[in-house]
Amino acid sequence: MSQMPRPTAMSTCPSCEEPVESGDRFCGACGYDLSAVPAPPGDQPTVTLAPPPVPAPASSVEWPPAPELDSSDTPAPVHLPTDLQGTDSGGSELTSAVRFDGVPEQAGEPAASGGDYTLPAPDPRTAPPEALATPPAGTKLCVACRAGQVDRDGYCENCGHAQPRERDHMEQELGAVAAVSDRGLRHHRNEDAFAIASAALPDGTASVVSIVCDGVSSATRPDEASLAASHAASEALLESLPRGTHPQQAMHDAIVMAADAVNALAQDSGSGREHAPNQNAPACTLVGAIVAKDLLIVGWVGDSRAYWVPDDRTAPAARLTEDDSWAAQMVAAGLMNEAEAYADERAHAITGWLGADAYELEPHTASFKPDRPGVVVVCTDGLWNYAEGAEEMAGVIPADAAHRPLHSAQVLVGHALDGGGHDNVTVAVLPFPVPAQGAGSA
Repeated sequence: MSQMPRPTAMSTCPSCEEPVESGDRFCGACGYDLSAVPAPPGDQPTVTLAPPPVPAPASSVEWPPAPELDSSDTPAPVHLPTDLQGTDSGGSELTSAVRFDGVPEQAGEPAASGGDYTLPAPDPRTAPPEALATPPAGTKLCVACRAGQVDRDGYCENCGHAQPRERDHMEQELGAVAAVSDRGLRHHRNEDAFAIASAALPDGTASVVSIVCDGVSSATRPDEASLAASHAASEALLESLPRGTHPQQAMHDAIVMAADAVNALAQDSGSGREHAPNQNAPACTLVGAIVAKDLLIVGWVGDSRAYWVPDDRTAPAARLTEDDSWAAQMVAAGLMNEAEAYADERAHAITGWLGADAYELEPHTASFKPDRPGVVVVCTDGLWNYAEGAEEMAGVIPADAAHRPLHSAQVLVGHALDGGGHDNVTVAVLPFPVPAQGAGSA
């Protein structure tokens, strides 16, 4: 952008301020004698940009002179802002300390006064160990930064990280049985549940029990359904087995009790349901296993499964359950082979479940007498989707599963997560026969 040149002579008349041309001697508008205007000086002196002094207002007040440094008539020195101690609005001296909630004050530092705003907890990666004090009893620390406290809504007050819910990942080991459940990588919550227990039979020998339930995601409150079913079935087994009820009959009765518990959820008036009890009612699948003496009992409704894996991996593994699913029906009817059926998008549509809207409750039970030691894997489809065949399952579970059931369950859950974790994953591992240290009562 260019600039316009400035005229070297006057451009307006000093009398009427009308425009004049360079070289005019008289104003064409008012006749003013332009030659009477003195020529501007040839040089402009440099002046400071300080504002002109303002005259003091007329007043009868006599202000004292500025203080002097001493009696030598020397003016008081000029101070920089950093030379003076600051004060707060109340006149108190400002403190240089910073308060960290829950962190003790460092030695030699003054205590900080409280304020409306506090700094977040220190970063555990850079803060010294002494700055990370143990929080008061009952305080929950963030699983991400390990420094901030968790508020009532489940978020870290330091980094804002949402905390995992209690059911997002659960592990339990009870002597000769262990189970692990994980939310997976795609679901927003864990709709699986499990219950494990041990009980003494009437002759004093030990038995172990495992129940695994998978909530039906298309139903309402599937997480509540799986939890209610697993607890009801486990409690029923712990009551009937010590009385001498045959394990297979005890498993059948436990499934019926679990179904009643899920049905009761549909009748719960405090749930705020808008639908009738038989419409989209809470629902889940169930699979359970009992190891008692030389018997292995399994029971199920739905598509959760139980596998037998012998300690001697040269012996064949086996799947102990048959799915209540569309794919299983197609195979049983001879309309498709197993590979074709499970490749269909309808394969996982279940035909049996626990819930008020189930067509008819048909508990399945089976009894086995394994001729060698091994382990039983009880799981939801969140695992067997990544190890469907019995030999695949045997290839994933560690060789020492009978001696380390919890570690084996962790490995199986990790296998599902590594494969994609598209669903909730729940696994229970039961050694057969029951080790001597597994005896006892839950």
